[in-house]
Amino acid sequence: MSKERILIVGGGFGGVKAALELANNNHFTVTLLSDQPNLRYYPTLYHTATGGRRANSTIPLDELFKGKDITIAQGKAAMLDRKAKTITTDDGRAFLFDTLIISLGVVTNYFGIEGLDTYSYGIKSAEEAGRLKAHLHQQLIDDHKPDLNYVIIGAGPTGIELAGALPGYLQHIMKRHGVEPRKVHIDLIEALPRLLPRLPSDTSRMVKRRLKRLGVKLYLGQAVQSQSADELTINGKPVRSHTVIWTAGVTNHPFFKNNDFTLTKRGKVSVDAYLQAEDNIFVLGDNANTPYSGMAQTAIVDGDFIGKNLIRRAEGKEFRSYKVKKPITVIPVGERWAALLYGKLRIYGWLGWILRELGDLKGFLDYENPLQAAEQWATEFGTEESCPACMQTQFEPKPLSYYQK
Repeated sequence: MSKERILIVGGGFGGVKAALELANNNHFTVTLLSDQPNLRYYPTLYHTATGGRRANSTIPLDELFKGKDITIAQGKAAMLDRKAKTITTDDGRAFLFDTLIISLGVVTNYFGIEGLDTYSYGIKSAEEAGRLKAHLHQQLIDDHKPDLNYVIIGAGPTGIELAGALPGYLQHIMKRHGVEPRKVHIDLIEALPRLLPRLPSDTSRMVKRRLKRLGVKLYLGQAVQSQSADELTINGKPVRSHTVIWTAGVTNHPFFKNNDFTLTKRGKVSVDAYLQAEDNIFVLGDNANTPYSGMAQTAIVDGDFIGKNLIRRAEGKEFRSYKVKKPITVIPVGERWAALLYGKLRIYGWLGWILRELGDLKGFLDYENPLQAAEQWATEFGTEESCPACMQTQFEPKPLSYYQK
């Protein structure tokens, strides 16, 4: 009996989770098509950008699927032919499928603001994080002083995490570069009236208080108009800066619009109770119109759900319906402090930070065996630099006494 050909498009949280669930199952042949050779672990990219190890936020797909019966193909999906049941990449290769799972993630949206795509930095990949980190060091090498202003646009979780980590990191690298210690100006800009606009207002207030203690200046309800090489224009006023980091906007992957999927007003793909967009075409994670779409935990749950349902069908059982699972939100804000919320539960401070670290360990365990996950998690406690002045401090774990302060 021929095996069902499963094609998974996208090597992010949801796609990789589905692939791990389906690999080595005698009912299927599984192919994972991804435009990246690594799984990007998004929750720690802010850490990679501020002195953390690159390995902390990237896991090679070859390592994840070592010993698994799965084909890994690298390429960018461009066209879906529903009749022929093929996905064609932008370089013309065609991949056949009986069942298609799509988990492509989102892309950066600059909302048409002039200059942002040219002059701003980002932290949506390890490459972007590395580019920002290199810029921070090169600026100190060239000018022997920090920037006039470090500007972060977007007060969602990513912007908050970066704003919390940046003050301490800048002080650290100024010392490494022999720059006289001085106060750095870090501005966090949000177009809406408060921080973390998608979360409850009490959490927003606590995080706001924490950021102010770290010396971050907040500009709420402020609109960005444009950026040039030397300045950012906010509500008609120029702010001098060569370091503007855009964390604010994302939009659904253009693949879905280009291939005539049914989209909601939010641009998400309409799916049924089994996360099917069409017969035998499943869409999950950031791409699907589900209540907590956009959260890493949601993508993991979705990938696991689809994988298990396909196994059920192969065994002659009925599909189970999708059950919404509310994710736990944990946002670190500087060293040894995080905000955790789940329903009515709120935890702030050192305990929140400990739970975030344990959450990352759990995240790695979703993809790796315990030994691999522990090794991956340990990279969170080391540093990695590439500039000559800082290379001697690479991967120096902090002593236990540091965390007991």
